[in-house]
Amino acid sequence: MAQDFKSKYFSRNEGDFPETINFLGHEYIKKEDLRYGTNPHQPAAIYKPKEGTNLTFGDMELLKNGKSGLSETNYSDLYHGFNIIKYFDTPACAVMKHLNASGAAIKVGDMSTSEVYRRARNADALAAFGGTVCFNVPVDLETAKEIMSSYVEVVAAPDFTPEALEELHKGEEYKVNKELRIIKLPNIDKLPKWVGDTCLPTIKTLSDGCFIIAEPLLTSIKSPKDLTIATQYRKKDDTTYTCDRMPSEQEMTDLMFSWYVNLSTRSNGVVIAKNGVTLAVGTGQQDRVAAVKQAIAKAKEKSTTGETLEGAVLSSDAFFPFRDSVDECIKAGITAIIQPGGSLRDWDSIKACNEAGIAMVFTGERCFSHH
Repeated sequence: MAQDFKSKYFSRNEGDFPETINFLGHEYIKKEDLRYGTNPHQPAAIYKPKEGTNLTFGDMELLKNGKSGLSETNYSDLYHGFNIIKYFDTPACAVMKHLNASGAAIKVGDMSTSEVYRRARNADALAAFGGTVCFNVPVDLETAKEIMSSYVEVVAAPDFTPEALEELHKGEEYKVNKELRIIKLPNIDKLPKWVGDTCLPTIKTLSDGCFIIAEPLLTSIKSPKDLTIATQYRKKDDTTYTCDRMPSEQEMTDLMFSWYVNLSTRSNGVVIAKNGVTLAVGTGQQDRVAAVKQAIAKAKEKSTTGETLEGAVLSSDAFFPFRDSVDECIKAGITAIIQPGGSLRDWDSIKACNEAGIAMVFTGERCFSHH
């Protein structure tokens, strides 16, 4: 039965995907056949709702095609990148690589958009090579020149100034980015952000024809008011452990920033940030303390933002089962932590924070992302 379903609706041959699909009571039309799926030997196509309005990815404009259009990975990088920067009212940039941010940054003070981009790229310039750059504000000439200073595969923004577009087309002159893909992405403000927002479910298909439908990953953390100071009652010694120190105003801003980046980071996700830029995005580790160690090592070895780990903050997409992760943070100079809470040993992590005088807050929600 599963094979009959697959052979009826889909083909392994490029260009043979159907023009329309009826799914979950809605009709979808093929937007385009893609360059390939995740790998070159995997044909793919993207569909959009036939009656869809105010779409973001479905209504985007490809202003410069590059060598041969977009792949599934290009679309996925755009999706995850804009799922990060949609949370910010201030200018923001995410540089995506393999569906995770190699770096992200937001405007601090009177910083220019080009400086925001430079900081996001320099969070891990090696990983940013050949990446997808996402902006939530229009790209100007100065930013375009900075983009053209290193190899980028895709740049996407809600708009581009005429001078920026001209600059981004100068691949031959720069001898890099000859095949740069330029995308104008509308309706970023329409993307769902908060738990309860109207949105379609996520769908994961399995190889035997089964599929899983789930609510999409959104957050209920809209402001620092939605966070709670880390606390836990321990019955064994009849003691309530509470973190002694609240985050400073700057730490709280960075904690919120790192949490929103972590929402689109593959679990186990650990994000270190300081002054509006990621110092490291740790992703894909199988145990929590390894994810923390990985992120700290990346921040020390790869970040060229000019920011140090001393006074940085860290977000974790799930609770710490033991205090070892907190101890690693303390040794690195991290001074504030945001995490869901809920471990049987939260009390021990809180104790570690109090011993070192660092802050820790709970979100009360986990943000595992297994994309």
